[in-house]
Amino acid sequence: MRIDPVETAAVEGAGGESGQPKAVTLTRAAARHVLRYLAKRGKGIGVRLGVKTTGCSGLAYKLEYVDEAAPEDLVFENHGVKVLVDPKSLAYIEGTELDFVREGLNEGFRFNNPNERDRCGCGESFRV
Repeated sequence: MRIDPVETAAVEGAGGESGQPKAVTLTRAAARHVLRYLAKRGKGIGVRLGVKTTGCSGLAYKLEYVDEAAPEDLVFENHGVKVLVDPKSLAYIEGTELDFVREGLNEGFRFNNPNERDRCGCGESFRV
């Protein structure tokens, strides 16, 4: 199966061997957080995950709530939440699991990226 832009891919165990992209997934905790926030906003179809060039290690994650898909977006769906990824970012985040964690007084998204080789000391950027 080939994933075309704006085609939704079932992500449970998808990707890899057949030339199809490895899925970008969310944990249940991340999906619950996104769904709660989308309901609070009153609109939106999911989140867009990408990368931008910045920081001491070279790349940083960018995450935003999305109201509509762009024509070139790859769309993965997990636990009822759509994760949209632009094709240029996919090479850096393919196989990433997005989690939402609470540690003490802090809470936020954690990116479990199998492609990540190094992270800067401040935690703001990474290298593949």
